[in-house]
Amino acid sequence: MTSLPCAIVLCRPEESRNVGSVCRAMKNMAITDLRIVGDKTDFLDEQVRTLAVHATDIWDKASFFEPSVEGLRAAIADCAVAGGTTRRMGQKRKSWGMTPEQFAGNIAATGALGKTAIVFGNERTGLTDEELDCCSVAVNIPSSTDCPSLNLSHAVQVVSYALYRALDGRKRGYEPVTLERLGKTVASISESIDRVGLFKIAGHEYNDRFLSEILARAALSEAEARRLEQLFRKMSYIRTGADSEA
Repeated sequence: MTSLPCAIVLCRPEESRNVGSVCRAMKNMAITDLRIVGDKTDFLDEQVRTLAVHATDIWDKASFFEPSVEGLRAAIADCAVAGGTTRRMGQKRKSWGMTPEQFAGNIAATGALGKTAIVFGNERTGLTDEELDCCSVAVNIPSSTDCPSLNLSHAVQVVSYALYRALDGRKRGYEPVTLERLGKTVASISESIDRVGLFKIAGHEYNDRFLSEILARAALSEAEARRLEQLFRKMSYIRTGADSEA
């Protein structure tokens, strides 16, 4: 079967055996794109292969990125949407999250062809606030309050299963813009908003984050992204033109 258009992104994983188990969980659900924000030399190759079983090819083809927030941004730059897995919510984190089924259903409903990234944090500490902020939406796996934290490979299996159920055999449609391209749309819209003086004092960063998250979930096509940029640009010119005439 053809691999699903999904990438599993592991941020700063520590345990080689967990990485091997993640490879196996991915291949069970037809996901073959593994990206690790970390150094390959930090892992014991033999331990990874032992737990990967018949999925060692995923380990062999894995991509590695600098262990930093910038490295994470690079790891998801070519994806249309990135779901950051977390069980902790709060004022400095995402204010709400989707279940794996909701996240997968939302991706499937767009009929889009772009790649989806699912980002998992360190085994002990999870995603940092800055890492989660790079993601388009939070994904929460419901679990018992007596033991809410899942093993890394178990979490990957749960989310991968939801994606497999939702995306396997879906109808093919358009290809949404990548997060890198979406960033240019957000920057263009923000420039138009700045032109009318809406965020002269504060709120600019929050507004950019809001736009990035909601537009990523919308899975915009290239034509739609350009149209949005044009609309905000025209509105800003109308407003500034009116002001200059007054």
